[in-house]
Amino acid sequence: MFQHIVNSLPIIFSIKTILIMSFGVAAGIGIGAMPGLTATMGVALLIPITFKMSAASGLILLGSIYCGAIYGGSISAILLKIPGTPSSIATAYDGYPMVKKGEADKALKIAIIASTFGGLISVIVLLFLSPPLANFALMFGAAEYFWVAMLGLSVIVSLSNSNIIKGLISACFGLLVGTVGIDMITGVPRFTFGNPNLLGGISVIVLLIGLYSIPQALEMIENDKVNVVHQILQRGKKTSFLEMYREVKKDIACYLRSSVLGTIIGIIPGAGGNIASFMGYEQAKRFSKEPDSFGKGAPEGLVGSEAANNGVTGGSLVPLLTLGVPGNAVSAVFLGGLIIHGLQPGPRLFAEHGDIVYTFIVSLFFVNIIMLFMGYYGAYIFAKVTKVPNSIVGPLVIVLSIVGSYAINNNIFDSAMMLLFGFIGYSMKKAGIDPGPAVLGLILGPMAEENWRKAMMISGGSLNIMFEGSINWLLSGLVIISLTFGIISFFKSKVKIDETD
Repeated sequence: MFQHIVNSLPIIFSIKTILIMSFGVAAGIGIGAMPGLTATMGVALLIPITFKMSAASGLILLGSIYCGAIYGGSISAILLKIPGTPSSIATAYDGYPMVKKGEADKALKIAIIASTFGGLISVIVLLFLSPPLANFALMFGAAEYFWVAMLGLSVIVSLSNSNIIKGLISACFGLLVGTVGIDMITGVPRFTFGNPNLLGGISVIVLLIGLYSIPQALEMIENDKVNVVHQILQRGKKTSFLEMYREVKKDIACYLRSSVLGTIIGIIPGAGGNIASFMGYEQAKRFSKEPDSFGKGAPEGLVGSEAANNGVTGGSLVPLLTLGVPGNAVSAVFLGGLIIHGLQPGPRLFAEHGDIVYTFIVSLFFVNIIMLFMGYYGAYIFAKVTKVPNSIVGPLVIVLSIVGSYAINNNIFDSAMMLLFGFIGYSMKKAGIDPGPAVLGLILGPMAEENWRKAMMISGGSLNIMFEGSINWLLSGLVIISLTFGIISFFKSKVKIDETD
């Protein structure tokens, strides 16, 4: 392994590779920052560019786009409260309030440092711990995946502290949307109303764009004035390197914890940056000395979300490279990229093409370093996007949302569904209902249902299968702990509100 690493360095430090990495990161950040254009879409759209490249160069370009896009989603989430990617939803919870307090530069710098931290940790894990961690993920059966889904759904309680009833309403809406499409077990269409466009279910990207982008855009148009964020930025200031060093040092435990958590979640096939972002945020809140500050501009909330979702980047490639099992949607697209270049993912990949694989993995380390410089020193430039008047940003966001939702399947029906969810999201916003639980419900609901039914079929209807083995006991215990902490936190916040009244 070490010989392969040494051999990869001359290739990585060549002018050609540095330019490829720089272009990929810049393109990825731009794609991620645009609402509706996800990392998956960016990687998929640029795979054709790699056809004439060598296998190593092609994979490095795709990896650069992947890392850049996951970070890029935080830019619009922080500045405009519109997540550029699904994995940046939780980033908006504290990123946008920091902007309103005049701390846009600080928020953007925390986001890039946390993103780089998560990315580097995940690359180190990918490089040195791929085989044993992939074997651990291979031990997961239907029962284990059910508990993983339930663990993710339990986060809803913590995210709904302000009003748990409204949080559950939002979650139930997401769970209901998740039932649309062909039943994965029986093959029977559900809630399709005879429309063939609904047979494949409703894309989480369509729901995400609708619930987050359209309501915010409509609110901007409704205000019809220069973006208020610009006025706040004028009163704000640039954060010095020394101040950032102190900020990172203060929250270093959160950086490490969320990065490791995101990497572990990324290794589990089917669990992606969306789940990691929410769980990283929830864990940051749980361990914080000031949990009440979350949702009001807490830097730890930003760290928890961004370190976790970027930790997924390297983690999701562990099962792909060692087992041939994609960890998430982006790594599924990577699978196509590998095969196009004549590389068959699996246990023999490292033995037969070790030079290419290790060049790709080591390059991801330097991709994250390049991303750090681009994001850190370009933070204030990114902040200037808020100077654009609402009357321009609002319609532009709607246009990008329509184009982005159409591009998923090249189907105008997806754009129509996105607009429908947009008006539903606008109504939810007016009613004070957080759309976050709805997105979690759509992502995790089908996963929980499918694996519950598979487990019941395997066991002949016996519940014992749900508690067989130490992994099931560990996961179910974590679910109980998560729910308990969430409920206790809810009642504590209620008591504080009553005392204030």
